[in-house]
Amino acid sequence: MMSMKFGDYIKDRRIERGITLRNFCKDIQMDPSNWSKIERGVLAPPSDPVLVESLALALELNDEQRQEMADLADLARGQIPADLRDDETLAKMPAFFRTMRGQEFTEGDFQKLRKGVRKLHTAV
Repeated sequence: MMSMKFGDYIKDRRIERGITLRNFCKDIQMDPSNWSKIERGVLAPPSDPVLVESLALALELNDEQRQEMADLADLARGQIPADLRDDETLAKMPAFFRTMRGQEFTEGDFQKLRKGVRKLHTAV
């Protein structure tokens, strides 16, 4: 569900757990007004690893959900996810962007792309 934005992702997880904004902010030690701005996308997601860990703990996220949250936060800040920032991967990104640019992709196309990448990765 990577088409979701960081703030929506956190808000949805918070509501699923039945946690009010105020109680959530007490748990993560943040001002509700400022956190509301993050959930609405007015402010960028936090980059402080301690706060990010607090979010994951407060929302009881599993490993896959933690990674999705981290990826959404990086993307919202206009950053490539940290685990993909090695020099070799970054050097190949411009060619990938040129290939993608100007193309119309459906959700089905992205699913095929993800499956293809997984297949290539597991074949190695």
